[in-house]
Amino acid sequence: MSAPMHEQSTQAGSNAIAARLDRLPSCRSIWTRVILLSLGGFFEFYDMFFTGYIGPGLVRSHILTATTTGFFGTTGLASFVAAMFSGLFLGTSLFSFLADRLGRRAIFTYSLLWYSAATVIMAFQNDAFGLNLWRFVVGLGVGVELVTIDAYLSEMVPAQLRGRAFALNNFIQFSAVPVVAFAAWMLVPRTPFGIEGWRCVMLIAAIGAVFVWWIRRSVPESPRWLARHGRIAEAEAIMDQMEAAVRSDLGAAFDEQLPPVVIPSGAEGAAFRASDSENTRGNFAEIWKGRYLRRTVMLSVFNLFQAIGYYGFANWVPTLLVKQGITLTNTLLYTFLIAIAAPFGPLVATFFADKIERKWQICGASALIAIAGTLFGQTTFAPLLIVLGIVLTLSNNAMSFAYHTYQAELYPTRIRALAIGFVYSWSRLSVVFSAFVIAFILERFGVAGVFLFISGAMAMVIAAIGIFGPKTRGLSLEAISE
Repeated sequence: MSAPMHEQSTQAGSNAIAARLDRLPSCRSIWTRVILLSLGGFFEFYDMFFTGYIGPGLVRSHILTATTTGFFGTTGLASFVAAMFSGLFLGTSLFSFLADRLGRRAIFTYSLLWYSAATVIMAFQNDAFGLNLWRFVVGLGVGVELVTIDAYLSEMVPAQLRGRAFALNNFIQFSAVPVVAFAAWMLVPRTPFGIEGWRCVMLIAAIGAVFVWWIRRSVPESPRWLARHGRIAEAEAIMDQMEAAVRSDLGAAFDEQLPPVVIPSGAEGAAFRASDSENTRGNFAEIWKGRYLRRTVMLSVFNLFQAIGYYGFANWVPTLLVKQGITLTNTLLYTFLIAIAAPFGPLVATFFADKIERKWQICGASALIAIAGTLFGQTTFAPLLIVLGIVLTLSNNAMSFAYHTYQAELYPTRIRALAIGFVYSWSRLSVVFSAFVIAFILERFGVAGVFLFISGAMAMVIAAIGIFGPKTRGLSLEAISE
């Protein structure tokens, strides 16, 4: 087959695969697949969020200190945060393209095994250097994994279910937060079997991740990715399996709820054709050209500032409570109560995820973070601290689900993981430096100063997304990317 004829065949097949995916109705098999993909991120979230909960234990073990003697001190808790996010930055910025080149499923699996092995080694370190080094290595695997999940999930669900799918995904992933908070509350003050409690908290993550790797072997490769790489027969075989599963779920209603395959006409149809008229293999330069330049700059600025608000609270809440005069035992109890709310932000969002524009969901959640954070920094009354902590957690996690959906929608399949990795990497780099800034502000200006810093960051988020963000609700990935 000549090159032009092969390209035309690939274009037609890719268009048909996308149309077959987007016509699928909501059913048990689709949501089962979303759950399996989401479980892949559960222990990555567990790992990312245990920093704040095991932090007091690391300080008590005299491996790290709560604050730093110098701005970039390497023996403080800030260095542990920075090591993880340095790894996340490099993982997302330098290696996320592998999911575009080698496939979603392969990278999805191997990055988790990397993470598990590195976590086990990290759990047995006894000095700040070793702890931070392996925290960095863990971050590399987690960074690639989370980008791959976003790309994978966006391609595997129909357009009309995409918001709810990401909301359910984040509900499952954020369920890790109360789990790790409870584990820390139970283990960090103790030494079960003669092992320091914070080490046990780490080992739970590694063991659980191996289990998840085993159960998710049944998740197929993304048909969209296969079609874009000319592997039409494989993509069609997977679509046949997916449609057969839908038929099994719906029974006699299958023919009524599954419309015929129709390539969209008009502007959306032109988007389908334009998307597939370009090279199968994208490259880094493409995210800086034409329609993608504005999106890349907008999402880079957004991620740079959203991470300050998100991780400024999530990674520091126990330390902030201690600074408010709360004892270590009560701090761990309060953070557990706050953490219980973590999954419910995305869960509540399932009711409006596909009804309100994604950009306005992000802006609204950011405004709530700024308001609740300012109030949190002004009080020491325990019940009010817990209530405000819950509001902050709900708002942070509602924002998280919305922007993970949003940034995965704005680029085509050929560069989706690469582009997500690049713009998302700014959030990782932001946390590296903001960890030291927050430690500096906390030392000199207290908790109120920290939340004034966070509120300013949220104002930048609202400006970037509210002014420059395109609309995506209800549109196919192919239409949005063009």
